[in-house]
Amino acid sequence: MDEVQAHKKIYSAEIAWQKICKWCAFQERSQQDVRDKLYDYGLHSKDVEQLISRLILENFLNEERFAITFAGGKFRQLGWGKVKIKLALKQKKVSEYCIRKALSVINATDYTKQLEKIISKRDREEKEKHPLKRKHKIAQYAISRGFESDIVWDLLKEWDVLEH
Repeated sequence: MDEVQAHKKIYSAEIAWQKICKWCAFQERSQQDVRDKLYDYGLHSKDVEQLISRLILENFLNEERFAITFAGGKFRQLGWGKVKIKLALKQKKVSEYCIRKALSVINATDYTKQLEKIISKRDREEKEKHPLKRKHKIAQYAISRGFESDIVWDLLKEWDVLEH
């Protein structure tokens, strides 16, 4: 037994229920995050799955609600694009349906404005003088933030037309 395991508390299913309800009430959680937390409490898989079912029935846990909240927060607060949001949701083992639903809630106009803001800011900060290299670096940055490459390049082409 390693040092981390030696310090973990093992909870009964009822104590775990009380703790996990508070944890879920504090902010939206994915089913996988809750599952991991319950296993950290030392519960067995049967108890974990029963508690997750109970959390869903009592509306403490809702994967669609979590996905929508997560996507909106990452988009508004951190300026993430849909690609990065989708990957993060997949890592949390969120269903494809919930991922599609969450991404569809992001307003298209706001999405374009966010991308324009990111490109504009990067354009001001970019030190590269050569126009093609500069454009490539700006595009790579926006793509690394999770925006779709075709949308990024289309926007950059549009900006070229506006500049001339």
